[in-house]
Amino acid sequence: MTKEKNELWEWTKALLIAVALAAIIRYFLFTPIVVDGYSMTPTLHNGDKMIVNKLGKPDRFDIIVFHAPEHKDYIKRVIGLPGDTVEYRDDILYINGEAYEEPYLEKSKQEIFDGPFTEDFTLEETPVGTKTVPEGEVFVMGDNRRSSKDSRHIGTISMDEIIGDTRIVFWPLQDIRMVK
Repeated sequence: MTKEKNELWEWTKALLIAVALAAIIRYFLFTPIVVDGYSMTPTLHNGDKMIVNKLGKPDRFDIIVFHAPEHKDYIKRVIGLPGDTVEYRDDILYINGEAYEEPYLEKSKQEIFDGPFTEDFTLEETPVGTKTVPEGEVFVMGDNRRSSKDSRHIGTISMDEIIGDTRIVFWPLQDIRMVK
């Protein structure tokens, strides 16, 4: 009887440790998320399942997941970092006055014939309302510029609202890939 109790206790401890480790990993390191919508098309597709890395801080052009004002989690691309000026002119992104290429948009831009893919704007013309991205915040945009609710509509995102960045699509199986 004692041997059976001991074995049961060992299995219980192993299970508790496994559950605790899984909870720690999910809460502090990595978590799965499902892409909901088309704002990141063609880079990401509705229903893609991804892994969010909660370690580190976001860099320019990283794809991040954050808590949006609508009490939802959004997936967007970081365009402007604290202190940056951001503007679009003639379908070209300018950060701090320097033109940047956005290779992830090229395919979509080629398919558009009725005007620019991204409308012209400056930060002052968005809800940000200032010349530069405020300290502790980032300016984000979806890759589907014509159909994305992003910083042009909701303002900048506080670093405190960022869950993490994401680069790995793990589902559906035929679409497993690293995204840029």
